[in-house]
Amino acid sequence: MNLQHVFSRQSIILDLQSTDKDELFEEMLQAVITAQPDINREEALSALSERESKMTTGIIHSVAVPHCRIDTVRGVAGAIGLSKRGIDYDSLDGSPVHFVFMLVCNPVDDALHLEVLKALSLKLENPLFLQNLSECKTSDDVCDLLGKALY
Repeated sequence: MNLQHVFSRQSIILDLQSTDKDELFEEMLQAVITAQPDINREEALSALSERESKMTTGIIHSVAVPHCRIDTVRGVAGAIGLSKRGIDYDSLDGSPVHFVFMLVCNPVDDALHLEVLKALSLKLENPLFLQNLSECKTSDDVCDLLGKALY
């Protein structure tokens, strides 16, 4: 799975302005909608909040992977956000989040959704990935990093 197909240059935010989870969902979702304008914003925000209410998606130190399933998205659309200050996210470890990978998936594409989550988790298992991501200066740098094998 090539993550460059999920995270477009337009959906990468190198300096998130959000300070809490609700603001973050709004800011990141706007980047996703830029890539797929037919996505229903209210439906997506509701689905993200509902998924998050079941269990936080801030499960890796400094990383969150909010995700949801809605009918108005084609396949899987994503956004990447980096926060220098950190975002209060109610993570499992209580630490602020600095790296956010948002995924909005169509319910009929469960296999694709799982494939993307697996590819992303493989990247996140490598400590060099987040270090290299934090050093990216442009969206192109992030896309290049997504396409590289770090192993």
